[in-house]
Amino acid sequence: MNIKTNFFKSIRFRITLVFVLLMIIALELLGAFFVRQIEQQNLATFQQQMTLPKYVTDQITTALRNRDVDAGNHAIQDVLIGLNNTNLQEAQVIDKTGTIRGTLSVSGQQTIGQKTTDLNAQRAVAGEQSFLTSRTISESGERKELMTTALGVTTGRVRDITGVVVVKASLLPVYRNVNSVMRLFVIAGLAALFISIALALFLARTLTRPIAQIDEQTTKIAGGDYSMVNHIYGSDELGHLAQSVNELSTRVEESTETVNAERNRLDSVLTHMADGVLAANRRGEITIINQAAANFVGIDREAAIGQNVIDLLHLQGKRTLRDMLENLDDFRVDLSDDSTDILLQAYVSLIKRQSGFISGLVVVLHNITEQQRIDSERRMFVSNVSHELRTPLTSVRSYVDALAEGAIDDPEMAQNFLGVVQDETQRMIRMINDLLSLSRLDQGTMDVRLEVVNLNSLFNFVLNRFDMIIESDAKNTDTPNKNYNIQREFTNEDVWVEVDPDKFTQVLDNIMNNAVKYSPDGGIITARLIKTKTRAILSISDQGLGIPRKDLDSIFNRFFRVDKSRSRAQGGTGLGLAISKEVVERFNGRIWVDSVENRGSTFYISLAYVDDDVIEEGDWDAE
Repeated sequence: MNIKTNFFKSIRFRITLVFVLLMIIALELLGAFFVRQIEQQNLATFQQQMTLPKYVTDQITTALRNRDVDAGNHAIQDVLIGLNNTNLQEAQVIDKTGTIRGTLSVSGQQTIGQKTTDLNAQRAVAGEQSFLTSRTISESGERKELMTTALGVTTGRVRDITGVVVVKASLLPVYRNVNSVMRLFVIAGLAALFISIALALFLARTLTRPIAQIDEQTTKIAGGDYSMVNHIYGSDELGHLAQSVNELSTRVEESTETVNAERNRLDSVLTHMADGVLAANRRGEITIINQAAANFVGIDREAAIGQNVIDLLHLQGKRTLRDMLENLDDFRVDLSDDSTDILLQAYVSLIKRQSGFISGLVVVLHNITEQQRIDSERRMFVSNVSHELRTPLTSVRSYVDALAEGAIDDPEMAQNFLGVVQDETQRMIRMINDLLSLSRLDQGTMDVRLEVVNLNSLFNFVLNRFDMIIESDAKNTDTPNKNYNIQREFTNEDVWVEVDPDKFTQVLDNIMNNAVKYSPDGGIITARLIKTKTRAILSISDQGLGIPRKDLDSIFNRFFRVDKSRSRAQGGTGLGLAISKEVVERFNGRIWVDSVENRGSTFYISLAYVDDDVIEEGDWDAE
């Protein structure tokens, strides 16, 4: 995320501001000191220029001592008029009595002979030490300098004051010079200030440009872009920082790639695992769940995040989170409902830090539903095989024992007993052969020879054999036989399929035999063959007892019989439909049944047919 910084909030502005403020403070201090020194120097020079020469003060002193006041005043006036000092605006001579004896101002001639009102001059005449030799006053908005000079003779430590001379001069020339210097200094200071601002901006840019680049680089690193490389402008601290950030970017990129690779590998492993995996924190809240675990519990992965593991696995009242953290024994989770059966084996392991602190747990869910079903079917299979073999063996043993006990001496009875033994033996042989066929099908070792055959002809061939059986039974009047009719409803198109003719004939024989066995006397067996867009579907319907709805899903299981006593009486092994299902599936087909109890059953077989174009391209007659 690229954030633009306001200039007035940037480091560049702060550096420039600090630099300029320091420059202003320095200029202010330097200017104040410099102007003050110029002012004091000009004032000192001006005061020296205002100071009356000694010969002038001596002449005034002599005139003040003259006993003739008028002559003294004239002499004083002549001295003042003879002063060659353009800076002086006024000069007054005051005797020791405080009387004004002479003045340089033309307008002030009327004040001669009057007492002075200047307190400072009065203090000087009185010999006080508090009078100011030089002071600045303001008249009509103009600053002026007054210099009071005591006149007299000093003997030892005693000074004989004869009078004072008060000289007044305007300070306008002095401050005009000072203002000129000040103006020049201000102009130079402003120029220096602007130059310093430019230099400060340039300096701030040289300092902030590497920082801005580093900021841009770190922003891109935070966004996952590691392509930017900072230029090293020098070997100073910023150069070392830029180099460190470049190295950091490289290491972060390598670390990120490693972490992403590990994460992708972990995600791939978790996604393609058949077992469910979920991780939870110490509070039991789900943090990671793979698709297999989400499928087991029937929830989206996003919706599962944050849910409690106890609630997700339906363990309320069975286990607590504390039990799972303290007891790591595996346990079973039953997620079965009315529509599906799901039985899971849960394995729990803890997530620990190096300090031993438990930060969460991982639960691996292994689906044992199929394993339980297989184990159950295996146990049932063993039980059924044992039961099916025990029944004829028990019968054979009973008849053999009877023959051994003397029944063999009765030719008619012995013949009957041997016939029963022979029938039961044949039944066991058929059962063993069927079991061997199923075993070969399960192991994939059965020899299957696929051929492209005309399903119309093959189906008619099987049905014709059963028609011959009907005619043969009708001619045999010695034993009562059941009458039934076979109706054909075939498509007019030729249907070619790729099957093993012998194995598929066995399938049709099994279904037709069941239809014959369970059809009532005089019943109709309907054989149909239709052709859809992609499949060939044949069906065999009877009008027998039908199959209860609860048994439809189990009809193709091994040794399953709807009516066990009747099936055994008719010599069935209970493996025919199971073999038929395995054979049809080997041909990439599907077999199913639709039945209504007491109204008959219909068995369907769906096979993929071979297109007529493929048949026409092959030289089938040559084979």
